[in-house]
Amino acid sequence: QVQLVESGGGLVQPGGSLRLSCAASRIISSLTDMGWYRQAPGKERALVAVISSRNIASYADSVKGRFTISRDGAKNTVYLQMNSLKPDDTAVYYCNTHTIYAEEYWGQGAQVTVSS
Repeated sequence: QVQLVESGGGLVQPGGSLRLSCAASRIISSLTDMGWYRQAPGKERALVAVISSRNIASYADSVKGRFTISRDGAKNTVYLQMNSLKPDDTAVYYCNTHTIYAEEYWGQGAQVTVSS
């Protein structure tokens, strides 16, 4: 069993920045994609960004040019740098990963609130 531990959420003003981190509870060589999803009140959970084991990243259109996903393979850690934040970015952000054995894991969620 693997636990994903998130950190870095909080309250920020519009135009500000935050960096989310997500670390696996143990080192696993079988991880494939690592990504971030978010869920705003009254909305479904949606993909924000994902990065492959070869560091190929893709983003939702709504965050392109503002958010950057990266990973440290040796530490099984994934990051989400969020710049130029907007009130519409307010949501609970969840870390997600898969293994080559088709296992899927989720973090507990980190609240991000963008408000003046």
